[in-house]
Amino acid sequence: MNTVLSDALADGTQLPRTIALIGKYHSPEIAESLRLLVRHLHERGMTVLIEEETARNVVSRLELGSWASGSFAWLGAHADLAIVVGGDGTMLNAARHLARYRVPLVGVNQGRLGFMTDIARADMLTCMDELLDGRFVPETRMLLDAEIVRDERTVFSNLALNDVVVDKGAIGRMIELELFIDGEFIYHLRSDGLIVATSTGSTAYSLSANGPIIHPLVSAIALVPLCPHALSNRPILVGDRSEIEIRIVHATDSRAHFDGQVTVDLRNADRVRIRRSEYSICLLHPKTYSYFAMLRQKLHWSERPKEHPTSN
Repeated sequence: MNTVLSDALADGTQLPRTIALIGKYHSPEIAESLRLLVRHLHERGMTVLIEEETARNVVSRLELGSWASGSFAWLGAHADLAIVVGGDGTMLNAARHLARYRVPLVGVNQGRLGFMTDIARADMLTCMDELLDGRFVPETRMLLDAEIVRDERTVFSNLALNDVVVDKGAIGRMIELELFIDGEFIYHLRSDGLIVATSTGSTAYSLSANGPIIHPLVSAIALVPLCPHALSNRPILVGDRSEIEIRIVHATDSRAHFDGQVTVDLRNADRVRIRRSEYSICLLHPKTYSYFAMLRQKLHWSERPKEHPTSN
């Protein structure tokens, strides 16, 4: 049906009827969660579709009977909503595949951190009921559109929700690259690489490289050098309408990584061009969701200190 659920939730006229389930591949621990979800959604009168790799690797062992399954493209054409069961990596993969179809995503966390899969397994069925009744908060997240240009020809392109990383590869020598923003030369960088991150990706690899945390409502892209040779090369933020180009000056084994899941080998003189994608994704959160509360929990920030009574 390919309806944007956030619009439906906003005007209250339509709620999801066809729901896709996507699970972490080769992960037996999510089998029971999928079993509970399928049965619960079926009892609520939903049409349930299952992503084909999830069906092949997980659902086939659950003895749930015959359920329709298909590719991400098929899910995108038919589903009103996708529920992702796993960790942030599973969500990243689903987001890149479904962004062009404008299918909203809900994450059930069975990974470690879960910055995007924010529903705990213990709360899963209660939260699904709230979702199906329209009690969720939609949040839009931008994606990056990247292409690798070699000899004036695009040899590879992909989307990224978290980040695009250009690095030195497995060999220990530094990479030399040039950075351009909107056609203007910014600097020549000798380092282990450069991270180009969205606000979503600001709490991923970029964070470990001392990049800034960017609130999702801030329309910005972070450029974060990896172990730069010059300590004056610091992370910077640029507007989300900027066009970024990374030119490989010299490297032995350089590579480009998309969300840490897709890797492409680079050559000297290759150019990696990055811009905001025309596509975005819609994450649906429970009504109680708070971005800062999530950061406090995931990053183990200290709680507000208790006030002590004043002595008389």
